[in-house]
Amino acid sequence: VQLQAFGGGLVQAGASLRLSCTAPGRIFSSSIMGWFRQAPGKEREFVAAIRWGTRNTYYAEFAKGRFTVSRGNAANTVDLQMNSLKSEDTAIYYCARTTCYSTTVQGYDYWGQGTQVTVSS
Repeated sequence: VQLQAFGGGLVQAGASLRLSCTAPGRIFSSSIMGWFRQAPGKEREFVAAIRWGTRNTYYAEFAKGRFTVSRGNAANTVDLQMNSLKSEDTAIYYCARTTCYSTTVQGYDYWGQGTQVTVSS
């Protein structure tokens, strides 16, 4: 399963971006769709996740109040709305899938190729 993330770009600090991730087929209710990011020279870190069936959401501390993960308009799409972006949000953002909630990279079994987000200060 290859997930496809898109929507990244170059924005100024304080701006917003909406990332989307598309799965090649239906996302089942047992799935948990997560977003991670990796900044240059740093490890990949958890950003947010949504439990598909219940729509329960989970956030890293830095994402609370600024980022919102949601099911997209299409049945196989998950979105990440990012507001009040900061320069430290600059990273490649990845979407991933698991069936058991985790905030670790190892906890997810399918990944997308990532989309670059660059925030200029």
